[in-house]
Amino acid sequence: MPAVLLALLTLILCPVAAAETDGPLVFVSVLPQQTFVQRIGGERVRVRTLVQPDQSPHTFEPRPRQVAELAQADLYLGTGVSFEDAWLPRIRAANPRLRVVDLREGLPLLTLADHDHDHDHDHPVDAPDPHVWTSPPLVKAMSLAIRDALIDLDPEGRETYIANQAAFAAELDALDAELRALLKDLPSRRFMVHHPAWGYFAHTYDLTQVAIEREGKEPGARALNALIEQAKREGVRLILVQPQMNPKSAEQVARAIGGEVAVVDPLAPDYAETLRRLARLIAEAGT
Repeated sequence: MPAVLLALLTLILCPVAAAETDGPLVFVSVLPQQTFVQRIGGERVRVRTLVQPDQSPHTFEPRPRQVAELAQADLYLGTGVSFEDAWLPRIRAANPRLRVVDLREGLPLLTLADHDHDHDHDHPVDAPDPHVWTSPPLVKAMSLAIRDALIDLDPEGRETYIANQAAFAAELDALDAELRALLKDLPSRRFMVHHPAWGYFAHTYDLTQVAIEREGKEPGARALNALIEQAKREGVRLILVQPQMNPKSAEQVARAIGGEVAVVDPLAPDYAETLRRLARLIAEAGT
């Protein structure tokens, strides 16, 4: 085959990936944040996520390659997930010029104690709840902080960031209205979860999540029996779990109440569709 034709066939069958921008290198903790930054930053920024789909923020430790990239990063956007307390000081020491922005700043934060506690656990529940991204109105507020941080890093992209943030905010408003309509006037406004990742979602839409475990710790036998009795009393038939964690106790409760387990991932990058699916499951279970 002539060399020119061979080269052309190679380009057709194996297209070259688009070159990455030389713009600011931004690190985030979880994949939903990556979605937010990409919507606002577009092609002007490079975004890296530390916690990958098969990992839990509660047990995460950065890989050597991630640590090396963090040493070259321009911006870190945090949300207070578990590993940040231990790793952010080390990251800052390795990269003193790194700007760190806590996206929770100025937001009305919840603790685990603000959520439902009809059953007892053997560990504290007053730790801050970091899952702020599960509430579209809070993400809208966070998007302003992301926009401003990107403008500070890349003033030439100011108009792009402003326009992109405005469009993203409109999408979040539409999603919020959609979820409110779907969850309006439910006979039951309580839902059961394995891990309490949906507290801000519940607070935003006047719901209550009942959690089986807290801070990665499973309930003891007495607490688990109390949960089963509570679920029976309240007619719970659905328990939500996330793929990063062992669903054994959730499955045990589901068997005891004749219910089912559904997987919904609060760390999924497809933010809007994840919340739509969550709302549909809650609406169907609550009617």
